[in-house]
Amino acid sequence: MTTQEWKAKGEYHSIYGHQVFTVSEGTADQTLLILHGYPTSSFDFWKTLPPLTKKYRVILHDHLGFGLSDKPLNYSYSLIEQADIALALWQKMGIKKAHLLAHDYGTSVATEILARFNRGQHTFELQSLTLCNGSMHIELAKLRPIQKVLLNKTLAPIVSKFARQQLFIRNMKNIWYDKSKADIAELKEMWQQMICKNGRAVLPQLTQYINERHKYWHRWIGALQQTETPVNILWATEDPVAVVEMAHTLHSEIPNNKLQLLEKLGHYPMVEDADRWTNSLLKMLEQKV
Repeated sequence: MTTQEWKAKGEYHSIYGHQVFTVSEGTADQTLLILHGYPTSSFDFWKTLPPLTKKYRVILHDHLGFGLSDKPLNYSYSLIEQADIALALWQKMGIKKAHLLAHDYGTSVATEILARFNRGQHTFELQSLTLCNGSMHIELAKLRPIQKVLLNKTLAPIVSKFARQQLFIRNMKNIWYDKSKADIAELKEMWQQMICKNGRAVLPQLTQYINERHKYWHRWIGALQQTETPVNILWATEDPVAVVEMAHTLHSEIPNNKLQLLEKLGHYPMVEDADRWTNSLLKMLEQKV
């Protein structure tokens, strides 16, 4: 799948004055909403769509600042604003009830949405939430060196300006379990989507989400501890960033959840082994907690 082929699958929606790239596939009665991770895009899930759309209408979008969506230079890129955009998009698309899946960065957008829903601020019926390899328990995260550098306000603009495709590929391969499964052509497409439309310039701003995970820890982890929504925890065990200890911690503290571990997969399990990840997800969605 090339970036141009992926772009042809989607369309743009104007949300709060910004163009948000969105893909909607499938005609099933049930809907699955997907929130992607950092620093990539909804493209991460392209291989999962054929099996998922047999049972769900699947809606993915690129967060503002990511992928093929707009990347304004003067913008905060708060996770709270990303939740605003997601909710406005889904409302515009007429979503009344849906399952929600979130990976990596997207898990904190999801927990912000959950915090609102717990307080009665419902915009649709949330049937279930699936969390996949996201460092919501930021105190347990094993941040990569590049993430730490991009958090430094002095060094980040320099590093992002001179970032190159080969470095991106090497960093991505390092978070695979089986590095031989990393498709270089696919990683090159991810890179091109990351750097288009001011991508390098906004990368330091995007990375500040890590600080928000500390700041809003009680709000977002508290939302999981208090929710009545069924929660699925789908976790790759060999993730060097969002380590498996997080999955066990979430499993112990969320009241209504089930846990599925994916052995011998890294931080991007839906890319590394799309078939196994998708089959596991479908089984979890079909089983009641």
